[in-house]
Amino acid sequence: MQDASTEQRALSITPEPIDGADAAVALQCYIDELRERFPAGFDPGKAAPPAPGDFDPPHGCFLLVRDGDGRVSGCGAVRAEHGIAEIRRMWISPALRGLGAGRRLLRELEQRARDLGCRTVRLDTAAELNEARGLYSSAGYAEIPAYNDNEYARHWFEKALD
Repeated sequence: MQDASTEQRALSITPEPIDGADAAVALQCYIDELRERFPAGFDPGKAAPPAPGDFDPPHGCFLLVRDGDGRVSGCGAVRAEHGIAEIRRMWISPALRGLGAGRRLLRELEQRARDLGCRTVRLDTAAELNEARGLYSSAGYAEIPAYNDNEYARHWFEKALD
């Protein structure tokens, strides 16, 4: 068995097409977890769904996380509009939580936002996702008023990028 530091070094975070087979696996895990955690379930169509091409260059990027054995273990996306980036569909496998994988993914998404020319990044999250809110706060995000109509969001965050 690997220790946490070995597991961290072995993680890969790479851009992939959102319509690829591995992306579909990650997104289904994301949806399945939210369906379990939200009291009334989860319908991705009610969560401010992206427009086609939002997560494709030059408008955005979809990232896939793989563990040291190459298993799909997380994902996240960023899209940019008018110098503001929005992080969406961020998910890390429960097996990797608490090992810094979410923080690494968040940093990579922020870098992709910078690469897209953005100076500000925003995101939203649900009330049930306490660990996500903790991650965002500890990474320098501040709560802001709602900026979208995501039916599941109860907390909206923003961060100025260097």
